[in-house]
Amino acid sequence: MAKISDVLKDNKPTLSFEVFPPKTEDKYEGVEQAALEIANLHPSFISVTYGANGGTRRYTSDIAGDIAKTGVPSLAHLTCVASDKASVDEAIAIYKEKGIENILALRGDLPQGVDALPSDADFLHASDLIAYIKTKGDFCIGGACYPEGHPEATNKDEDILNIKKKVEAGCEFLTTQMFFENSIMFNYMYRLREAGVNVPICAGIMPITNAAQVKRSIQLSGSVMPPRFLALVDRFGDNPKAMKQAGIAYATDQIIDLIANGINHIHVYSMNKPEVAEAISKNLSDIIAS
Repeated sequence: MAKISDVLKDNKPTLSFEVFPPKTEDKYEGVEQAALEIANLHPSFISVTYGANGGTRRYTSDIAGDIAKTGVPSLAHLTCVASDKASVDEAIAIYKEKGIENILALRGDLPQGVDALPSDADFLHASDLIAYIKTKGDFCIGGACYPEGHPEATNKDEDILNIKKKVEAGCEFLTTQMFFENSIMFNYMYRLREAGVNVPICAGIMPITNAAQVKRSIQLSGSVMPPRFLALVDRFGDNPKAMKQAGIAYATDQIIDLIANGINHIHVYSMNKPEVAEAISKNLSDIIAS
């Protein structure tokens, strides 16, 4: 199974997708099927998110393991929130057993009403988790970065310093939070490289395929919504089929512009929708192969 650092090292165009595990067992089969359908598109890799409760954590390893069996590299998330060394050791042991060689190490979203992790937590920051995982085996470790700045960072300079800490701790590639305006990403890439952050960067793209996603995306990421995107939602938001088609077209246009300007690694937050992943893959088939 390939390490993601090897997949990204030549800086040729890559296309990867993200899926999330079910919250309950009765939904598992449907999510598993969706993940395998996306794997059948032969993406560069597929990431699987990591929930805060124990059941969802187990589903992360199960789905990532199923993906690994297809020959597509799987990237299993692992978070600091609600984790101590014992639970991280347990998760790592399961990942090894299932042949998962790639881990995305994250701080994770704090529970509602909680401003910070307790000072005696084993892992206060993603960089702490990255350094710990490095001692536990030959994993390729990725991290997250934020083109519009982490919401808890005092300023953008502090945010860049925190990204550098992740890389110094052993992070081998970074995946960005979603963004909808490419000029923000271009400026961010310049600042990262100027700061000496030279690991591969995967640009995170979220295809908005229904109007309800817009509000949720703003709440989750605080992303700037460009006027041309908001016009698209205003025009097609009440027509589900048209909105889906327009959202895929907008995401495709974003991706083509990124690749044309040298940002070659694209990670699509496909929301467990194989049809969306397939449409984007088809739109980019010759571009990604170039």
